[in-house]
Amino acid sequence: MTEKPPREGKRPTIADVARAAGVAPAIVSRALSPSRRPVSLEKKERVLKAAAELGYHQNPLARGLATKSIDLVAVIINYLSDLSDLDLFDPLLDAIQSLGKQAILIRVGRTKRIDDFLRNSLSYHVHAALVFSDFADAGEVRALFHSDNVLMLNGRFDAESARIRIDEQSGIDELVRHARGRGVGSAVLVTGRVSSLVEEARIAAYRSACAAAGVRLLSEVGGDYSYGSGVKAAAVIAVAMPEAVFCTSDSMAMGVMDGLARAGRRPPADYLLYGFDAVDKGNFAAYDISSVGFDRSALVAGILAYLGAPEEFPAAGLDIPTRFIARGTG
Repeated sequence: MTEKPPREGKRPTIADVARAAGVAPAIVSRALSPSRRPVSLEKKERVLKAAAELGYHQNPLARGLATKSIDLVAVIINYLSDLSDLDLFDPLLDAIQSLGKQAILIRVGRTKRIDDFLRNSLSYHVHAALVFSDFADAGEVRALFHSDNVLMLNGRFDAESARIRIDEQSGIDELVRHARGRGVGSAVLVTGRVSSLVEEARIAAYRSACAAAGVRLLSEVGGDYSYGSGVKAAAVIAVAMPEAVFCTSDSMAMGVMDGLARAGRRPPADYLLYGFDAVDKGNFAAYDISSVGFDRSALVAGILAYLGAPEEFPAAGLDIPTRFIARGTG
């Protein structure tokens, strides 16, 4: 008896493909697996023909969960809060899915024991891991995910891991020279999470750029990249106003701007304000903040190149340059 095709509007299943090909569902799974699994060439061809005729497409997440392996990409972050995160991760997740892979976004918050966190919550092998979190090093991630395909984006790479680095010094040098050219002789630096190696390097870049340009850093006020920490920093800054405020994130710069506005201080009339990340929302009329940014599409392209062929990724990694973007506040 001829098997009925799936009802119109209903997505075909493995069972539908198996019926059309005249094989067991297990044979379909083997034939369509990206791994080499035992199945005769004749049966594989029948399965592929049936799948094509029915329009059957495997769900990469379901396949990855079933095999605990091939199509999953772990994206390890601290948390999503800063506007720059939203600018980056939406196109990144879309790009990963365009490769036929599924991203698992793993938020580790502020924990400093990422190995305990992941060991207790996740046991899947992955095709690759993209590490943005401050708290993870390459060796831990390789061991936890049973994969040598680890791309470090947090500065904590080793000899066995691939890495992409944002070259922030060039953009920061340009920003500080711009401020000096506007007559700035003193500034306050509002910083982010001290746990981040990337942030440590960013702070060091501001210090060296200020020293080279002849801009005196009056103080450094700690924050956490958030808008709220920028508002809190403004209360400290307002006590002795500098000529400029440099912030290591645009979200903090927005908070500083609003906090100082409550004290009647507004850029650029009363001080110059500079952010970092050049987020899309940073050029709204209300927050036209001068900033340092980089081409996020270049970063996503670099990540995709790694995911597509980890073995061909440059041994020295990739460096992505930054640039200063002048807007209304600086």
